[in-house]
Amino acid sequence: MTAQRQRPPEVLLQVSDLHVAYGKAEVVHGLSMQVRAGEFVVVLGRNGAGKSTVMHAISGLVPKRSGTVTFAGQDLSAASPRETVLAGIVQVLEGHRVFQTLSVEDNLLIGTYARAPRGDRSKLDRVYALFPELAERRQQMASRLSGGQQQILAVAQGVIGDPKLLILDEPSGGLAPIVIDRILDVASQLCASGLAILLVEQLVEKALRHAHYGYLVETGRIAAEDFSGALGEGDLLQRVFLGGHAHHGEEATA
Repeated sequence: MTAQRQRPPEVLLQVSDLHVAYGKAEVVHGLSMQVRAGEFVVVLGRNGAGKSTVMHAISGLVPKRSGTVTFAGQDLSAASPRETVLAGIVQVLEGHRVFQTLSVEDNLLIGTYARAPRGDRSKLDRVYALFPELAERRQQMASRLSGGQQQILAVAQGVIGDPKLLILDEPSGGLAPIVIDRILDVASQLCASGLAILLVEQLVEKALRHAHYGYLVETGRIAAEDFSGALGEGDLLQRVFLGGHAHHGEEATA
């Protein structure tokens, strides 16, 4: 994907001067970032840089020490996870977390519970059209899916909730390249239809290939930000990843 040279005018998510701590240890230090309507934004950084903590703070999964999170004009700084979902933010957590003892279809219906406590079956057809591999396995137990299929199910469970912003936290973990490409291609397709995507990823080349804009996080701070093409060419990105060699990640395992 060719990076946009101008960001969309409408700011959807605004994170300002975010501080997050675990006990007395502060791990995010005054971080600020934006995601604009219909934009695909990637957050890059080494393990332990604080990327996932930022996503958890946005989603209300961990408390903020200070700072603000505003989404579509609504202050979500003190919002619960459920309030965040109802506002239009859905996070797909790292590690293909699905309900192993439920069927594929029941897992998907759980993704609609925030707005429809008994589930909304009307959303299934659209999701099955996006993920035909799940339609073929709709009655299969999630525990019988491969790791890649479980990750696709987790993404689909996020999509079916009709978010305005979908956060994908390290979706590539331990998966074969063909599965990673499938997930990122669907994310790009959703973005083209108007859904904003916020992706946390270790696979630099793959992530930048799909994203419009990117942030580089180092020790809980924004070290750099730019359009994806320019960010990928920067010396700082090369230095942060493996001491001068960005992690291409093409050797991910199944």
